[in-house]
Amino acid sequence: MAKIGSTDLDVRGINLGGNVFGWTADEQRSFAVLDAYTAAGGNFIDTADLYSAGGSETIIGNWLTKRGRRDDVVIATKTGMWEQRKGLSAANIAAAAEDSLRRLRTGHIDLYYAHIDDPDTPIEETLRAFDTLVRAGKVRHIAASNYSAGRLSEALSISDREGLAKYVALQPHYNLVERDYEQDLAPTVEREGLTVLPYFSLAKGFLAGKYRSKDDVGDSPRAARASSYWDERGERVLSALDEIAASRGVPVAAVSLAWLFAQPTVTAPIASARSVEQLNDLLPAADLALTPGEIDALTTASR
Repeated sequence: MAKIGSTDLDVRGINLGGNVFGWTADEQRSFAVLDAYTAAGGNFIDTADLYSAGGSETIIGNWLTKRGRRDDVVIATKTGMWEQRKGLSAANIAAAAEDSLRRLRTGHIDLYYAHIDDPDTPIEETLRAFDTLVRAGKVRHIAASNYSAGRLSEALSISDREGLAKYVALQPHYNLVERDYEQDLAPTVEREGLTVLPYFSLAKGFLAGKYRSKDDVGDSPRAARASSYWDERGERVLSALDEIAASRGVPVAAVSLAWLFAQPTVTAPIASARSVEQLNDLLPAADLALTPGEIDALTTASR
């Protein structure tokens, strides 16, 4: 069990990404993944209004209702990036939250994200809108995604100054081959005591070790996005991952996620699976404690 920041949200295992639900996984396959994930002890599900134009939230809401699992899991969703609910104005946040609550078939959202910073809306307006939701009991805690260090610091300062609900977590783009987060955001997050829940933890599938050449892509919509990592550095990273995975007897994907678990402030990397077989490659990560030497080997290979 781990807590998100100073909240009362206790989470276990990887943060299961719902971006594939309604996209590469229909409702039946999504239910199978959700069943297997919770059966293995996981309790933290991530989605967004953007994913499958609300389809992901709808599938998760149907599963929560049919399985009677709402009290057993922590649900995180996001708003601000979807064209139909774009931006972080007070009116948009209020409407988006009601839409998400309806699709999720729940009375509250455990962790509600600003999916992307909105430079056209005053930060204070955004925070007051989130604060209204928290005070109404419709949202328990708020978080940020795709914020710069400067804008994140500004938002946290405004919350402190005005006594408003405060971001407790950050969802950045962070993995073994995408490490810009470590430059400016990591010091801010550590100073402010935020929890980090990285997205694209497997670099669009590249760090799962499945895509080694263009011949491996086929017609997969996810695999095609991993091609940007096929270079000398990417080969070094895969080689280091292969060696550790072989010595530990675990999937490459689990080693990639375990490296993230080992990073300061990271609580639960987000990873998605469109099938139970894919999920089984991810689950060992939560219990895989890499040695300092293994962590260093991966960190060095990815520089």
